[in-house]
Amino acid sequence: MATNDWLSAPTRSPDLKARQAAASRQLQLTKPPGSLGRLEEAAISLAAMQGRECPAICAPHVVVFAGDHGIVEEGVSAFPAEVTGQMILNFVSGGAAISVLAREQGAVLSVVDAGSRADELPEAVVIDKKARGTANFRNQPAMSDEELAHDLAAGQRAVRRAAEEGADLLIFGEMGIGNTSSAAAVASVLTGRSVSEICGPGTGLTEDGVAHKARVLSDALKHHGLTDGGDPLDILMRVGGHEIAALTGAFVTAAQAGIPVLVDGFICSAAALTACRVNPGVANWLLFAHASAEPGHRILLDEMNASPFLDLGMRLGEGSGAAAALPLLRLACALHAGMATFESAGVSEKASEEDGA
Repeated sequence: MATNDWLSAPTRSPDLKARQAAASRQLQLTKPPGSLGRLEEAAISLAAMQGRECPAICAPHVVVFAGDHGIVEEGVSAFPAEVTGQMILNFVSGGAAISVLAREQGAVLSVVDAGSRADELPEAVVIDKKARGTANFRNQPAMSDEELAHDLAAGQRAVRRAAEEGADLLIFGEMGIGNTSSAAAVASVLTGRSVSEICGPGTGLTEDGVAHKARVLSDALKHHGLTDGGDPLDILMRVGGHEIAALTGAFVTAAQAGIPVLVDGFICSAAALTACRVNPGVANWLLFAHASAEPGHRILLDEMNASPFLDLGMRLGEGSGAAAALPLLRLACALHAGMATFESAGVSEKASEEDGA
């Protein structure tokens, strides 16, 4: 689609010299090499992304995208659709989990209505939607080509606003009753795994509810004739969500702008994989925060060869798992920059094998 050509524009390349310098510094710090495990890896990766030997996270931004889903009509959620709008209000009033997590860590929180059914939202919410909810994709496309193009660009606009405000790390979140169904449908086609393997409880479905959800999604995929290896944008248009499409555009734009993203759980990972399929360079700018309790998340993580920092049994969404992992990234940076080297501390290094060690 001509209107989406920007998605294939090159992403920035991580700085290999900065990576090498950071790796060399880790070898000089007063500890056995590798003894800080994933914290060392995180610092080195972030150094390459930020283009400096000692990375730092000074201006993290959290962007939550919201949208409603017509598939809720099929009884795939334990909560009613109006909760989406109610939670948007909760985000900006400071009462949601991501509101607390962002506030506690000094992160800027932005909320973007990319396609909810809510009206008369406060000025604190960025309204950037072309449609009020998706269609019920069981028997029709979730959105039109024009709506998809708008959603993708809404994600682009959100990242550009954060970049203008000096964001040096991004966390994306989502809110939309029914969006685990949309994410499961997208993930099933992208990974070639059955919806029964990917479907989880979402907002709290019973075992029977999860089975019903899998049947509905299976019917939808058959109706649309979606198979593994299809066009990721066509998949989004047929079974995606407005906020998932906006997330996809945001991931691509972040990589094009050279801003690292700390990836949240199942729904954000479905969008991240979609973005990687649209533009493979996106993968170089992703750090994975946690392993969601949603069963499909493990499948998505494996598909992206990702090793998340945390496994806390979380499945809230909103970007909450990524926000919970943010302190670890900051500690990785602090250790990398603040620890003494063997030389500066006057500490003897490990004896080499040539010395008879």
